[in-house]
Amino acid sequence: MRLELYTSAFCGACHAARGAVAEAVGLVPALEASEKDVAFSPDEAEARGIEATPTILLTDDDGTELFRAAGVPTVPQLLTAVARHLPGS
Repeated sequence: MRLELYTSAFCGACHAARGAVAEAVGLVPALEASEKDVAFSPDEAEARGIEATPTILLTDDDGTELFRAAGVPTVPQLLTAVARHLPGS
């Protein structure tokens, strides 16, 4: 599974979202995370339908969206989304 965090340079809430993502990745080492600044990846952000920052997307290994959260997610919210999409869940 992959977790994509879409941010922007002047987004104060993005800092808190980074912390939640880092904590979730620390608890689920198999979770891959990446951060994309919408100013540097506008085509990708548009293709993904990103309308606000921060936005988190959880995808499977093929890039299929499993979960989306706009705004600052909580660590429990991220862990619940991951758990719901683990094999055998």
